[in-house]
Amino acid sequence: MAGAKTRGEEMLALRKARMDSSLPFLRGGFRPFFFGGAAWAIIALVLWLLSLLGGLTLPSAFDPLAWHRHEMLFGFVGAIVAGFLLTAIPNWTGRLPIASLPLAALFALWLSGRIALLWSGDVGLTAAAALDVGFYVVFAFVAGREVLAAKNRNLPIAALVLLFGAANAVDYAGVAGWLEDSEAGFRAGIALVTVMISLIGGRIIPSFTRNWMVKQGLKDHAPGQPTRFDLITIGVTGIGLLLWVLAPSASFTGWLLLLAGFLQLVRMVRWSGWRTLSDPLVAILHVGYLWLPVGLLLLAWSILGESMPRTVALHALTAGAMASMILAVMTRATLGHTGRELKAGAGTITIYIFVTTGAVLRVGAGLGLISYRVGIEGAGAFWAGAFLLFLLIYGPILFRARHGA
Repeated sequence: MAGAKTRGEEMLALRKARMDSSLPFLRGGFRPFFFGGAAWAIIALVLWLLSLLGGLTLPSAFDPLAWHRHEMLFGFVGAIVAGFLLTAIPNWTGRLPIASLPLAALFALWLSGRIALLWSGDVGLTAAAALDVGFYVVFAFVAGREVLAAKNRNLPIAALVLLFGAANAVDYAGVAGWLEDSEAGFRAGIALVTVMISLIGGRIIPSFTRNWMVKQGLKDHAPGQPTRFDLITIGVTGIGLLLWVLAPSASFTGWLLLLAGFLQLVRMVRWSGWRTLSDPLVAILHVGYLWLPVGLLLLAWSILGESMPRTVALHALTAGAMASMILAVMTRATLGHTGRELKAGAGTITIYIFVTTGAVLRVGAGLGLISYRVGIEGAGAFWAGAFLLFLLIYGPILFRARHGA
């Protein structure tokens, strides 16, 4: 036992030495994956809009719409999930983060999947799928290994990553024509990310809100620890989304999603987010999470009624909840993990305004409240502008050493 412990300590010491000697960009998973994910969000959106509006033919074996939704979900969102978990897992486990060459290899695998799928008309879907899906398999293994080594309780998070990779594979199978339901993998991916937001957001939002309120002397209004109600809400949401994956048009799916939406709305009201408006870093978490119950309610409406386009609900969940929560987490984590003050400057506030405006315009265009073309173009401009600002403001920070180091 003593020998095994010594070998373990030697491995940790070796990993620490590699991390200390590596480039700052490779000293934490949030650095390459936040930068790469934000850059790819802009690239993929611009390519999609150019294809949609005419003048560009994508070299992918996927049709433009299938490529757009796949890359925004399994490419962009997947990268941010990886960056967040690679940063959170060391905090959960007390182990050193994945860094240096292993981190570079993991990032390169993600990037190769993006390139291979974009040019899959030449390289083929099999090669693209092997790289793309392979990234999630490797990442799930790395995350699971770290959690198991520390005997931590967050192994289900690693399992969700593996399921996300499986949804990715199903999406390839659907596009290849191997499945009768070609959108099953896409729906599964959205469902899994929504559950992740419900799980992880349900931890960090009340926690950050509680800490902020205590500092502001608002302890009596601070949200408490998660209760059975939170577990029930997550459970109903998960079951409702699973039914949506398996039976997307069934009325019972719509009714359960309707219940999930109302429960999620009650859940976030209990966090008293309106009291945090004076601190944008905390308030944006609540704004981002608000899109989750809105998206679930709109999705239920699209199933139970004929007047609600499904794309409106999907963009409430993706352009709204996912993008807003992603920027909220990326800005806060980048500041915190590089030793900078947790304070939103004018640029960061503008990022939050842009992503929220983009989501509102996209949903509004789908509802027919504004001109569709104007809404689409405006939403794309604001949405891409938010991520471009992130790269301009936070990109240099991601390449620099920790502040004060």
